[in-house]
Amino acid sequence: MTTSTTDIAPLAWRPVAVITAIVGVLQLGAAIAGRGYWFDEVYMLAIGRSHLDWGSADQPPLTPALAALSDTLFENSVVALRIPAILATMGAVVVAALIAHEMGGDGRAQTLVAAAQASAPWAAVSGHWLTPYALEPVGWLLLVWLLVRWIRVRDDRLVLALGVVAGLAAMTKFQVVFFCAIMLTGVATVGPRALLRRPLLWAGAAVGLLICAPTLWWQAQHGWPQLKMAEVVAAEAEPLYGGRASIAVLLFVFAGPAAAGLALYGLLSLVRDRALRDYRFLGVTFVALYAAFAATGGRPYYLCGLFGALAAVGALSLQRRREAGLTRWRWAVWPVYLISAALALGGLYLGVDLTRSDDGERIVQRTAEVYRSLPAEQRGRTALIGESYIVAAYIDAYSTEYDLPAAFSPARSYGYFPAPGPEIDTVLVIGDNRPDRLRPYFTESRKIDGPEDQIDVWLMSGPTEGWDTLWPKMRTLEVV
Repeated sequence: MTTSTTDIAPLAWRPVAVITAIVGVLQLGAAIAGRGYWFDEVYMLAIGRSHLDWGSADQPPLTPALAALSDTLFENSVVALRIPAILATMGAVVVAALIAHEMGGDGRAQTLVAAAQASAPWAAVSGHWLTPYALEPVGWLLLVWLLVRWIRVRDDRLVLALGVVAGLAAMTKFQVVFFCAIMLTGVATVGPRALLRRPLLWAGAAVGLLICAPTLWWQAQHGWPQLKMAEVVAAEAEPLYGGRASIAVLLFVFAGPAAAGLALYGLLSLVRDRALRDYRFLGVTFVALYAAFAATGGRPYYLCGLFGALAAVGALSLQRRREAGLTRWRWAVWPVYLISAALALGGLYLGVDLTRSDDGERIVQRTAEVYRSLPAEQRGRTALIGESYIVAAYIDAYSTEYDLPAAFSPARSYGYFPAPGPEIDTVLVIGDNRPDRLRPYFTESRKIDGPEDQIDVWLMSGPTEGWDTLWPKMRTLEVV
């Protein structure tokens, strides 16, 4: 079934605009209320300030570049740093509604989809943090919208734009490459196969590849650390989320009752309703990605960019039931959305609460005290090493305020940044009482500071080798 240009319902711009504005106001309020950095934000800021390149070990460059731009224009402004994330969160609401519009959903269906996207708990928690996972959903939804619109109007310029959006999305998070591959596999399996015969689709793919070629080249030059991250993420599934079984549930929980309910109904409708056959590739894509992320122990937020698209199918199916006079379960809509709204508000509060802590700054403050207690001559030969990349990122974020040198860390992307200089023969290791991993690389080590927020400081001196050979041995992609 393809909805023609003439029978498409008008865009419900007023309710969608109201919902989007509410999301924006709430997320901006959360950005202002939670004035501390979330650790992934401070990581993006540290990369953008001091290590911006075409890539890094676990992140493409777009989010750090946005952090660097924000910091250049509005130095040390946490709120300004978060504006791109808030705009992306608002944009996801609009694009989800546009998908329902392109499918032929009426104003009520579009509003249901916009409200479902807006009330997703994970979007509420993280929608104001400048992180790759806050920017990712709008990119996925834009890709689906372009494809769904192509199905309706058959304008091949849309599939050329697909490649451009995919390339930009890959500069935000590499997961979109997997998403596009699975989606095109779904198209090849269940249609519309005419898409694959469009030359501009493959021209768009070439454009997308050209856009993200610099970061792919960076990965190739550094041994493809992004591919190694899959094993690291899987190993973290148990301690962070309770294992694969828990992730299989959380993939739906993070989407919220409204989006998950509409998506599941949409999935069922794709199987039963031949009139929706042009959109069955969405069902294939969702099932394949869900199975892959659940089986491999992916992050529970990995599917948040796809629920809105399937929710549009579910809302369209509910519309057709309503038009056919089948309104038996109509009463259930309001309770589901009220629960979703309540969970979203709870998630918003959690997102604020998580960034109210000043633990990161207190760690930096204590580090500065210890560093300044060293003799002046020794400070010139001493580097600060965060045992975790998170500690290193906090030190870099607050370095100007506490007059500290740039931090180092063997963990995550920091391990791929330049090593300490040859003049460094002493390091202050700021960690969580696990110095044994780094101690073998030095001839002397002693603890010089007691526990402070579960953080210890160790003075290690006499590196056993030159830093050029020592640093790759210390490097790890684990959090540490």
